[in-house]
Amino acid sequence: MHPCEGAKLEKGQPLTRFILKRLFAMPFLVLGIVTLAFLLTTVTKGDPLTAILSDRQLNDPEAVKAAMARWGLDRSLPERYFIYVRNLLSGDLGTSFVTRRPVLTDVLFRLPATLELVGAAMVIGSTIGISLGVLAAYFKNSWIDHLARLFALVGSSVPVFWMGLALLYVLSVKLGVVPGPGRLDPRASLPPTVTGFMTIDTLLAGEFKLFANALWHLLLPAFVLGWAVSGTISRLVRANMLEVLGREFILTARAKGAGELRVVIRHALRNTLVPTLTVISYSFAYLLTGAVLTETIFSWPGLGSYAVGAARALDFPAIIGVTLVGGIIFLLTNLITDIAYVIANPRVRLG
Repeated sequence: MHPCEGAKLEKGQPLTRFILKRLFAMPFLVLGIVTLAFLLTTVTKGDPLTAILSDRQLNDPEAVKAAMARWGLDRSLPERYFIYVRNLLSGDLGTSFVTRRPVLTDVLFRLPATLELVGAAMVIGSTIGISLGVLAAYFKNSWIDHLARLFALVGSSVPVFWMGLALLYVLSVKLGVVPGPGRLDPRASLPPTVTGFMTIDTLLAGEFKLFANALWHLLLPAFVLGWAVSGTISRLVRANMLEVLGREFILTARAKGAGELRVVIRHALRNTLVPTLTVISYSFAYLLTGAVLTETIFSWPGLGSYAVGAARALDFPAIIGVTLVGGIIFLLTNLITDIAYVIANPRVRLG
């Protein structure tokens, strides 16, 4: 080890201290997310009473007054904010104007569908991205390289909603090779809810045909959502692979008679996985954002479609609740990513 590198490691903070420091800062970051979301809902021009009362009740002053008192809309902004934060500390995200159920109940009911979709999209996007990146680098400037780069360019530049509509129309409506929107066929019976993940619940119920049906419904929306991520990953892997393939240890491995597959996978790809891991992890936030449109297109009952419905109805408690849950997931993902990056590359200084 180089002396300067050793000094750098000695000055770095221990991993445990780094994790505790990040966990200590997380409540303040969550508070900032809540504050920003709360303030943004107050500057909208829409009237939240339209989501609470009917058109006839909106013309009744007594009904309007009672509704404002019931939902705390007659209080000042600072007072509403502190009440919300106080309730939040006890796990109360408020009550939805539309469903009349606790927001936390709605979110927990829909969260597994979103996580299932995003998880499948990450697996598909990462697998395609890494594979195309390796092929593009190994066959540099060949038709394989050009085709892989074109695939990445299309996935990164075409909007998710347009790609979803186009593929759904062609593959489902015209060709009939994939099922339509939803998590299951319309006449399929739902399995008992255990985890909320349709693929897992069907397996737990022993319904293997229903599992295949759920997996088939999951394929197209996950591919649409993961395509853009695969483009970013493939470009990164290609650039890093081109650099690594020209290094001396690769030439040494080939000189010792190592097979090409071993050289590419074990030696070259292995040295590109650390930066790739970071991009894959941070792509989780992008997938959560893209899930809003994807879930709407494919009638996927997750947080994305719930957020769209809440925004249309000016359901402020639901909007803030979805924003808060999404922010917490993003913060936890970043923390896990940083920890994994430090473990994969111990030379990184913890700050």
